[in-house]
Amino acid sequence: MNLAIIAQLVQILKDAPELGAIEVRRGLFGRWSSIRVTKVGHGTNAAGGAGAGGPHVVVAQAPGGALVAGTATAGPAAPSKPQLVDIKSPMVGTFYSAPEPGADPYVKAGSRVATGQVVCIIEAMKIMNEIEAEVAGLVREVCVENAQPVEFGQPLFRVDPHA
Repeated sequence: MNLAIIAQLVQILKDAPELGAIEVRRGLFGRWSSIRVTKVGHGTNAAGGAGAGGPHVVVAQAPGGALVAGTATAGPAAPSKPQLVDIKSPMVGTFYSAPEPGADPYVKAGSRVATGQVVCIIEAMKIMNEIEAEVAGLVREVCVENAQPVEFGQPLFRVDPHA
């Protein structure tokens, strides 16, 4: 790699403070084949590739030795999903959505819950344990059917705390 190319890469990093990493890929016989400049906060994943979904500036060498820069994305931009918080089962047992058979469920999709509000019952060893919400928000999903066995740590509800 020649010093003029390195100087151009340094200048790109100076001109764009949101860029944070340079990845140089070498081809055959020690010649480089591409350079990837990654935005700050877009690390690399365990497979060694760029962070998923983030835009990257890709710099390649044109036949005359000049650098050509462009923007590439790893795929179409995904619409931002609300961050949902799971209310998980604290024990192994049987999930009950209502206090007794035939009664209305404590909560259902679309219900608002407050921290500490009872959201269901889990029966374990013939003891009915009331499960309370650990977060306030809007229940987006009920993950378990009534009278279904549940495992420790299994998601019971998904709550949107920002709604």
